[in-house]
Amino acid sequence: HHAPSPQPNPLPLHPAAAVDLPPTMAPPASYIVNEILEEIFLRLPTPAALVRASTASPRFRRIITGRSFLRRFRALHPPPLVGFALDKHGFHHAQEPHPSAPLARALADRADFTYSFVPKPNDDWLSGLSPWCHRDVRDGRVLLECSYLWDIEPVFTHLAVCDPWSRRSTLLFPIPEEMTVQQERLIEFEPMLAPIGEDEDEVEDETSFKVICTARYETKLVTFVYSSVAVEWCIAASPSWNSLGTDEPPRKGFSHFNYLRGCFYWSSLWKDKLLVLDTRTMEFSTVNILTGYHVQLINQPGQSVCMSTIVDGTKGALEMFTLVGHCKPTSFYIYHTSQQNNGGPSKEWQLKNVIALPPRCLYYTVGATEGFLFLRGVREARWDDNRHGVFPVDNDVDFFSLDVKTSELKKVCSCRATIFDRPNRAHPLFGFPPSLSKPSL
Repeated sequence: HHAPSPQPNPLPLHPAAAVDLPPTMAPPASYIVNEILEEIFLRLPTPAALVRASTASPRFRRIITGRSFLRRFRALHPPPLVGFALDKHGFHHAQEPHPSAPLARALADRADFTYSFVPKPNDDWLSGLSPWCHRDVRDGRVLLECSYLWDIEPVFTHLAVCDPWSRRSTLLFPIPEEMTVQQERLIEFEPMLAPIGEDEDEVEDETSFKVICTARYETKLVTFVYSSVAVEWCIAASPSWNSLGTDEPPRKGFSHFNYLRGCFYWSSLWKDKLLVLDTRTMEFSTVNILTGYHVQLINQPGQSVCMSTIVDGTKGALEMFTLVGHCKPTSFYIYHTSQQNNGGPSKEWQLKNVIALPPRCLYYTVGATEGFLFLRGVREARWDDNRHGVFPVDNDVDFFSLDVKTSELKKVCSCRATIFDRPNRAHPLFGFPPSLSKPSL
């Protein structure tokens, strides 16, 4: 029996000859994971799917509720229409069977559209002030106006900006007298909310805002701008009507405006042109609409209604929906026209489509934004009752959205109104589910 031979000791390796085993792979940096998750979340099809994803983990919720991410998601998936803020008729949320009805109810229940949280202006003559009423809605904010009940002539009114969901508000101090005292007699005054910057680099603070006020005088148009950052008013533009190549508008119409890609448009001041305000340069201009097919359209015989509205259509083109109504029998049509901005010499309006609206209803254009035209409708049977002496009675007034791209007409909601008090302006509200909403002030 032999003892086992001793094993030789392994020779020591020179350090340079040591074999480097691959280390365990380091986890990716947190910001890289977040960026990948953002790209995944951006591809979710609906806000409801995004809400469900946000409940999966605290990390998912932090990413999804971030302002930067929500801004990107909104650009790809515009928030749905949830209702209208109607002139002197409060907020009316989308009703069944509209697809946004459940979300609209949730948002309406969370908000205060009586504006009880907004303080009244500090004035010695407050006993005659009207309640706050909405004048514009944009980017989750509501612009409110409060005026004296006995005012007959146009005046510079009290203004406030609020967020009815977070119940935050800012009361604007009046336009300084030294800015208004040298002007002529005021003919018309209209406040508007300026849009937030569309370029992400321009958005420094999404809770800041600007208010643009147009003041119409006999010989000129003055634009006052309030900045929440500077906390002051300034005069941004004061062109004369002559410098715009036109006479003073023959009718009032500054309360009927639409916003599209950085510009406000007024289409009811003249029959043959639009007034345009570029908010990036704060310069006014006019656009001739009495060319091409519009010459034939405006001069159609037998029409009782003809209302034109700029709509959000093909990029690189100016597009318009014109509501034309005829009596005996009652029929309404939407004429979709376009003016190509291709730099060529031709600026004529071309007909793209004609949309027949459901019959036996009297329609009126009440606004347009976010790829929709908005209509007010009163069924003809109710109108007949009023014509035969049954007014003033409360009637149901229906509000519709018309998709610019698909021409799909949907009823959004209804409200009660008399023949003398029908809302002529409907401010649309768009919103995400409450869990994805951030305060706008």
